[in-house]
Amino acid sequence: MGSVTPSTILARELLPWQQRILLGGFTPCTTIDWPGRCAATIFLSGCPWRCPYCHNPRLQQRQRDGLLAWDSIVAALQAGRDTLEGVVFSGGEPTADSQLAAAIGAVKALGFPVGLHTSGAYPERLAKILPLVDWVGFDLKADYASYDALTGARGSAARVTQSARQIIASGVAHEFRLTWHHEVLSEDAAVLAAHFAQHLGARRFVLQEYRTEGVADSQLAEHAPLPARLVARVRQLFADCEVRGEICGLVGELDKLDSEGANPVDKG
Repeated sequence: MGSVTPSTILARELLPWQQRILLGGFTPCTTIDWPGRCAATIFLSGCPWRCPYCHNPRLQQRQRDGLLAWDSIVAALQAGRDTLEGVVFSGGEPTADSQLAAAIGAVKALGFPVGLHTSGAYPERLAKILPLVDWVGFDLKADYASYDALTGARGSAARVTQSARQIIASGVAHEFRLTWHHEVLSEDAAVLAAHFAQHLGARRFVLQEYRTEGVADSQLAEHAPLPARLVARVRQLFADCEVRGEICGLVGELDKLDSEGANPVDKG
């Protein structure tokens, strides 16, 4: 890779947003990423956090997958118009990409509702994105005291608090979800996180079982079932509470996506 110079930065800034957005993957159809809908998912690269159970670690770095082009995604969305009920932007952390708003606008122009997966790492950017989306899946990681250690980023708890409040205040449809692993988060810490969501006014809460798919940290125990007591304590807090055994926002391999016939990959 060549060195980064002011001229190369300027040249990149002059490119159309379709060439600047850091595409990391595409799923042409899923019923998991936007519960209750058949949706396509566009994955953007880049995340400032290093959660030990991250199932998309290859999307943590801010780099573009050279095989995936925006025009190919548009073609796949148009081909699936009769079945798709929405498009989700996931990651990584999609709000890390300055081209997200333009991409949402392009998808909206095609006539699709837009959903967003976010961990709340960038509340200033999220505030500008919320008026553009129809649904948010908010990945709550921990209770306030445990956040910085879990994400590996100082100040993440304060950012998440700000983002969570923005989501509730926006009135946009949402779900708050928490993935639990006994080696990462105690039961009491998980309940504190759920209380935080309830206090803000979250209408829907999901406890997600830990899954090993895509996880790079092999030190975590593979088997981490949700304790019945934890589930019962959280269910008491929300009228709409679900236990989910599937992973939201799991990016697939590009060659697999291409073989499914949606032609999301531009190999030319």
